[in-house]
Amino acid sequence: MTLEQYVSWSEVDSLIKILSDLISKSSRIFPSITTLSRGGLIPSRLLADHLGIEKIIVDENKISSDSLVVDDIFDTGETFEKIKSKVDDPSKLFFVTLFARRGKLHPSQLLYGKKTNNDAYVVFPWDKLEFERSQK
Repeated sequence: MTLEQYVSWSEVDSLIKILSDLISKSSRIFPSITTLSRGGLIPSRLLADHLGIEKIIVDENKISSDSLVVDDIFDTGETFEKIKSKVDDPSKLFFVTLFARRGKLHPSQLLYGKKTNNDAYVVFPWDKLEFERSQK
């Protein structure tokens, strides 16, 4: 049996607000957001609206270090490493997630809204049905 942590839309909204405030306080200006279509698309759209960023780039093979990279969760670090290998200047990578897995080492380029409560699988509103199908 899998432990899960369900995330509400209200919590997503709160985390997006926290992240947009933190990003706005940074010295970086981002002309675009780059994301992965599975987990990062919806948080990217919400952050883009808050930050006034009009261009969202999805599933690119090459990523500009001027682009804000967004995903839903930093879990194992595998996605981060995959993204990092595609960035033209990894030292300038700015990676943003709603959640970061508690107990994991987080790279200095990571900005997150909240740490997970435990090791439970985090179920976001946009992947609830997918998660429930996988449990059958």
